[in-house]
Amino acid sequence: MQRVAVQQGDRHDRNERNAQRRAGRLRRGLVCAAVVPAVALFAAACSSGSDDGKQETGGGSGPATATAGTGTGTGTGGGAASPTVQAAKYQKIPKPCAVLSKKTLTALVPKGAKSGKEGSSDDVATRGSCSWSSLDNNGVKGSQFRWLNISFLRFDSDASRGSGEKQAEAYYGSQLQEAQSVTGAKNTKSQPVTGTGDQATVVRYDLKKKEGAFRQQTVVARVANVVVTVDYNGAGLAGEKTPDADTLAKSAEKAAKEAVGSVATANDSAPAPSSPAATPSKKASKSPSASASPSKSSAKKD
Repeated sequence: MQRVAVQQGDRHDRNERNAQRRAGRLRRGLVCAAVVPAVALFAAACSSGSDDGKQETGGGSGPATATAGTGTGTGTGGGAASPTVQAAKYQKIPKPCAVLSKKTLTALVPKGAKSGKEGSSDDVATRGSCSWSSLDNNGVKGSQFRWLNISFLRFDSDASRGSGEKQAEAYYGSQLQEAQSVTGAKNTKSQPVTGTGDQATVVRYDLKKKEGAFRQQTVVARVANVVVTVDYNGAGLAGEKTPDADTLAKSAEKAAKEAVGSVATANDSAPAPSSPAATPSKKASKSPSASASPSKSSAKKD
């Protein structure tokens, strides 16, 4: 009986110790559970305070982007503005065979005032030419020959090539150089012509051919974005006297002045360009045709 009582006492002691250990673990769990929310609340409070600080000090990305957008760029996002060119002054050329008066034609080509022949053109608003020839046959005394050609070439403005006027200036220079470097020419002289467009020069020279001695006069003139070239030559054939070079030069200058004046007249009724950055037609951007090159034309007809 006593052994049984001792064993029961031992079991009671063990049960009590186990209960105490369980109670201790429970208390530690409750303490830990209470601590976790407090830490979470503290972390949330710190996070909230940090965000508020960024907003108050302007540390976010929004204000920085806005500041960059206030730069000095000329276009959207600070890009460079597209270049523009001044629009070409003249938008078309006159009808080449109608630019000279009857009086002038009769003086320059007495037997051919009505013989005007228009050259071919792929764009009549950009390029064109007309030529006349005259043979005054004096029988056994010989003949007086005259040949006249007038050509027009107009340039449109383009962002890549520049204004029509600048392109016309360049072409004016190339035409002068061509007239001054004709193969076989003798006694070549050049002098400026006044009162004819923005620029004008007459080139004079003598050219010997199998038919006789020819005297050539080439007037190159520019008015704004249009270049006008007048070729005029004369010769005394079959024993006829060679024409006076000064007289031929004055006649060529008169024709050039009328031709230049006809450019403005042809554009009086033309609509004004709608944009300061005119874009040339594809045809206008091509190199000048043979009909627009006086020296080449005169070489064929002389």
